[in-house]
Amino acid sequence: MRIDVLHAVRLARLDLTLIGRNTTVLFNVLLLPFLMAWVFTQTVGDAEIDGVAGRLFVLTGVPGLMLVFAVFVNLVNSFTARREELVLKRLRAGQPSGLAILGGSALGALVLYLGQVLLLAVWIQRSEGVTVANVPLLVTAVVLGVLLFGLLGAAFSGITPNAEVAQVTVLPVLLIVLVGAPIAFPSDALPGTLGTVSALLPATPVVEIVRTAFLGGDHVSGGGEALSTAGQWAAALPSLAMLLAWIAVAGLLARWLFRWEPRRG
Repeated sequence: MRIDVLHAVRLARLDLTLIGRNTTVLFNVLLLPFLMAWVFTQTVGDAEIDGVAGRLFVLTGVPGLMLVFAVFVNLVNSFTARREELVLKRLRAGQPSGLAILGGSALGALVLYLGQVLLLAVWIQRSEGVTVANVPLLVTAVVLGVLLFGLLGAAFSGITPNAEVAQVTVLPVLLIVLVGAPIAFPSDALPGTLGTVSALLPATPVVEIVRTAFLGGDHVSGGGEALSTAGQWAAALPSLAMLLAWIAVAGLLARWLFRWEPRRG
């Protein structure tokens, strides 16, 4: 077990080093979500959404968007490229276990995502004067979100034939999160079936928990009423349950679809 952890840490460090050396990946994974967040805040202006200022509502929903870039898109590209270049096959034939190999990539993505959330927290504090109300709840949402989208990334890499096609494979998920997740509006603001679909998206429970943790109000059932720390955890329980259910589904998909060797093999 200790050896697997060490291998995972080494692989995570290698992933972060490679990302740091690739300007295109660095922009797409780290900076593009912040640019999109700024655009969203300019769109909503001073309007009030779900009981809070529009800009604040959007900024506390942006972690759902960051999750797609820093974890999902990043890992689909990484797993696919390494599979086709036989890197995964060689790694698996060596000392690291399959869990250590996948865990190393997920750990690197977690570090990236935590860094983004920290920068976002600084942005919110400087621009809106709001600090995180419930850090443990926020960290829980971050870790579970990375686990979920890491598993989805592993699954989607299995249906992606090569690294060039990966940009097309991830596009539907990115568009669905952009349009349907409650980043700039609550799910119940959408009519009928659209609202139901929005509430059931995998990014939605992450956004709801993160927003509740940031603002200290109920942003799961809606209304944004101020809650105690215990009340925040209680309000987040339905979203946590949905998040765990999505993790179970994503785990099955990853086990079924993920490939260690090139598809042509």
